[in-house]
Amino acid sequence: MTATDAHAHTHRTIDAVWRIESPRLIAGLARMVRDVGLAEELAQDALVAALERWPSSGVPDNPGAWLMATAKHRAIDRLRRRKLIQRKHEQLGHELELQQDLREEDLVDKLDDDIGDDLLRLMFTACHPALSPEARIALTLRLLGGLTTDEIARAFLVPEATVAQRIVRAKRTLAEARVPFEVPRGAEFDARLASVLQVLYLVFNEGYAATAGDDWMRPGLCEDALRLGRVLAELVPRQAEAHGLVALMEIQASRMHARVGLRGEPVLLLDQDRSRWDRLLIGRGLAALERAEQLGGARGPYALQAAIAACHVRARTADDTDWARIAALYDALAQLAPSPVVELNRAVALAMAFGPAAGLELVETLADEPSLASYHLLPSVRGDLLFKLGRREEARAEFARAAALTRNLRQRELLLERAAACAGDAADAGDS
Repeated sequence: MTATDAHAHTHRTIDAVWRIESPRLIAGLARMVRDVGLAEELAQDALVAALERWPSSGVPDNPGAWLMATAKHRAIDRLRRRKLIQRKHEQLGHELELQQDLREEDLVDKLDDDIGDDLLRLMFTACHPALSPEARIALTLRLLGGLTTDEIARAFLVPEATVAQRIVRAKRTLAEARVPFEVPRGAEFDARLASVLQVLYLVFNEGYAATAGDDWMRPGLCEDALRLGRVLAELVPRQAEAHGLVALMEIQASRMHARVGLRGEPVLLLDQDRSRWDRLLIGRGLAALERAEQLGGARGPYALQAAIAACHVRARTADDTDWARIAALYDALAQLAPSPVVELNRAVALAMAFGPAAGLELVETLADEPSLASYHLLPSVRGDLLFKLGRREEARAEFARAAALTRNLRQRELLLERAAACAGDAADAGDS
């Protein structure tokens, strides 16, 4: 291996280490300095030090401990320079003195005592309701996902400066609001947990069906959300909805390879090659769903959606799908978490279970819903139901309208193809 190759290999190793260790590192530092922004800066300082030293000295046996020890030294320096609260300075300095003689392995063991709580605190802090949903997403991906600002910007197709501004403002908001680095209790815990789950689901959904751009999916975002969801579920093992969300993401992720054709084009659920579905992820998802159900109580929105997804993966073929059960589950979801999007999905289930006319009847009630005015799936679903009822020209117009509304190139191509197919069928019918 040449020196250039060795250098590149070390940098790839550092990148991998950072992805794995940065959430632990930032969480541990935030517990000590009680400031998420400062904790991230200290972690970044340690990363810079690793980039400077490891190419020549080699990657240490325990890179996580090395990064933490380096960050803690930087914390002492910064606290001294900035003349922060004397008590905090003395406390942190005393902790460092006690640990200077410890071996790196001992240091990691000590940190691991609190790392689970630290990660949970960091999740609840990054998803604080004082922040906008966009800021929560950006901060979560930065602090817990280990993504760079550029990676987040590319994933959501926004300028890097926009993401950077969101992150800076989020950290400033948390600091100015003096948000405590802690897991809330009681009713506040439930509210904040809902926020954490929502952020993870939003990240996953953006990866599963990209809002805009040239790609149908962004698998990296799905992987980040799923990894963080698994961590969260183990940190709050008695919270059924955390397991419900993991179940939903595992099952949805199991179909990802089958959702894209050879040219990158979308492949809809009923047309997918089910042999390409990932059986390992399906097994994990069904196990998570069972775990959620065993905790008792009424099913929450994520557990209900996971149960719907489970109906699909349990069916050997598309024709075996239990659409009546799916429609019933959507009825329950509509009662628990009513929304126009849930009603639209319920309409699809009703159409599959009881015929397209039943689904179209419900879709027509959503035609004037303001929140769906620019939602491309409303005319897409209506077009599909009209097509199945033989109303080809109306279906063509709906597919064309849906194509004009979507900002995803692959989705637009699919909808335009469906519109063209309607026109062709209509012409054939006229010739006969």
